[in-house]
Formats: sequence, structure tokens, C-alpha cells
Amino acid sequence: MTTVVLTIFVLVYLGMILGGLPFLQLDRTGVALLGAIAMIGTEAISVDAAAQAVHLPTVLLLFAFMVVSAQMQLGGFYDWVTLRLAGLKLGPPGLLAALVVVSGGLSAVFSNDVVCLAVAPVLVEACLRRRLDPVPFALALACAANIGSAATLIGNPQNMLIGQTLQLHFGGYMAEALLPVAVGLGLTWALVVLSVRGRWTLAGGGTGPGPAENAEAVPLDRWQTAKGLGVAAGVLLAFLFTDWPREVVALVGAGLLLMSRRMRSSRVLGLVDWELLVLFVGLFVVNAALQHTGLPQRLVADIAAHGVHLDQPGPMALATFVLSNIVSNVPAVMLLLPVATHPLDGPLLALVSTFAGNLFIVGSIANIIVVDAARRRGVVIDWRRHAALGVPVTLATLAVVAAYLAWRLG
Repeated sequence: MTTVVLTIFVLVYLGMILGGLPFLQLDRTGVALLGAIAMIGTEAISVDAAAQAVHLPTVLLLFAFMVVSAQMQLGGFYDWVTLRLAGLKLGPPGLLAALVVVSGGLSAVFSNDVVCLAVAPVLVEACLRRRLDPVPFALALACAANIGSAATLIGNPQNMLIGQTLQLHFGGYMAEALLPVAVGLGLTWALVVLSVRGRWTLAGGGTGPGPAENAEAVPLDRWQTAKGLGVAAGVLLAFLFTDWPREVVALVGAGLLLMSRRMRSSRVLGLVDWELLVLFVGLFVVNAALQHTGLPQRLVADIAAHGVHLDQPGPMALATFVLSNIVSNVPAVMLLLPVATHPLDGPLLALVSTFAGNLFIVGSIANIIVVDAARRRGVVIDWRRHAALGVPVTLATLAVVAAYLAWRLG
């Protein structure tokens, strides 16, 4: 049975690396789900044990904030913010600074993927209309959204998982993360400006490399936006100043938003990323089945016998960086959480796994969303163009994290 479990586990994580499995029309979610089914079908884990393996508070928290973000998207908030940004009478460096601050701030509350999905199309279109090269602005959006999302325990899925599993204090984590995130955003702006070398406008002064589509911005619905912002603010205040269970508070907020006389619940729920929720469930089951074999514990012990102690910040940071760029950040965090015992492992896992996502396009869903939105408007960002910024941003921001953690440990 151990051989069966290990085989299924390896195939699932191979799927996480490749984005699917050869000869099968499966994406990462399909691979994780099929892996969970295989574990249950081979009786490597019972149905009851599989149900207990799913960390329900994390899944509920993730779902609730998807509802909040959907409310803001349908209310036209993101499009309104983007158009206001694009209309600022600032030079390109100033406009870039505003974009980095706003996208980083929004991602800390409403999730980096959602912010990029809503902002990227409107941003690219606005840059083309202003005859600005949209590539540096699009790349800055992706990098800043990833970095900004690390500021809170609700900014991205892996942070939610870390916060819920390790029972981190919301305000305490923010206090740890704000300085590295703020410095990281500043470095992102500086590195983008350096990479542009003063060439902000499109070559030839045209409107872009291809015919730009007219981005149909969602008109601002002040009531729906105010409702969403009010609920989000109330939830954040409860997180900061009460000990109420975060998943319960967030669910109540989501329920209040679904009770609407004007917006159908089907529209809101249609924007929920159900595939991501299924991915979480599948990986929870697959990882639990492997844990039951005792193999991970023996592997950690063997590694420690060779002088590499994953319960120490240095090896943990290195393992987080490497795994995040091999299997993606959520699966990497799931693998490492069982050995996260150091007091600083929570902030370390959250910051390193999130910042590492800027390295290559495939390192973060937010990167893929931005690149795809640009491509649909005739703006091509290949892996080389992304890596030219992503690699230095990742190395610089991870150096900041390393320096901060070294200071905290000293």
C-alpha cells in the first residue's frame, strides 16, 4: 500500500509541475481531484479520514473572500479604480508608483489573482490609449499584486492556508510582514524604472502592436461597491480586534453580500473559483494519505541526519523557494506545513512562497492572468521579457526577507 500511495503522490505532484499529465486532458485541479479519488478508491485512505483531512476552515475562508471579491468586481470597483489611476495627470514613473501602491494594497485584502483579473485588461487598454508601452505597467501589476498579497493572511490562498493551519494572529502577522512587503513594493517600482531606461512610449508612437480591443469597463455601482467595502472593512476589523473564528466572520460577511435585492446570487457565485477550491480539497486528501504512511517523517529525519534541519529558518526558506518554483506555491506550502515548527515559520512560509512566485510566468496564477490579458490585446509578453524583471525582483525581495528574518532572529 505504501508503494501505491507513493506512486499516486508522485503522479499528482508531477501534474503540479507540468500543469497536467501527458496524454490526458487534465489541468492541475483535475490531477489533484483524480489523485484524491485514487487514494480513496485504492483504500489508501478511508472516506472518513479523507473528509477529516480537508482543512475546512481554510476552504471556507477562501470561499468567503471569493464572494467578497466577486461583489467588488460586479460592482465595478476594480475598473473604476483602474480608470481613475490611468487618468491621473502624472508622468510614467509617477503613474507606475501609483499602480504599484494601489495594486499591492488591493491585493492584500481582495486577493492578487482577482485584482489582476479585473485590473489587467483595463490597464493595458488605458496604456495603449495614452501611447504608453503597456508591458512595464503590466509586469509591475503582476509583481506588485504578488508582493502586496503577502501583507495579510487573506491576500492569497497559501497565506490563508498558513494562517489557519498554524493559527497565526492576524494583526501579529501583519506586523511581521508589512516592512518586507513595503520595501518589496519600493524595489519593484525601482527595478521597473531601471529596466525601462526612459523608453516609456510605444515605438513609432502608435497605439500598440496590434488592434486593441475596447475594454468594456463595468460601470461603478456605488451601492454595491459601498456594500462590499463595508463588509470587507467589518471583517478586517473583526480579524484585528477580536478572537472570533476568521472563517465564521468571513462566511457571515459573504452571506450578507449574497442577500441582495438587485444582484442575483448566481452572478456572484459564478465568479467563485470553484476549481481552486477543488484543488485544495484534492491536495489535502493526497497529502494526508502520504502522511499516514510515515514516509515524510522518515525523510525529514534522514535529511536532518545529514545536517539539514527543515525546522530551522534557513533550510525552510530554501526549501520553500525551490518547491514553490517547481510545484507552485500552494502545493509547496502544503508539503512544508507539517514541519513548520519554528515561531517564524509562518511569516517565512508566507513571504517566501509568495515572493518566489514572481520569478517566472508560471510561478504565479497572477502572472499568467496578466500575460494572457495583454496577449488578448495584441501585447506579447514572453517568458524572457517577464524573467528580465521577474528574476531581479524575486532575488531582491527575497534578500529583503532574508535580512529581515536574520534581524528578527538576531
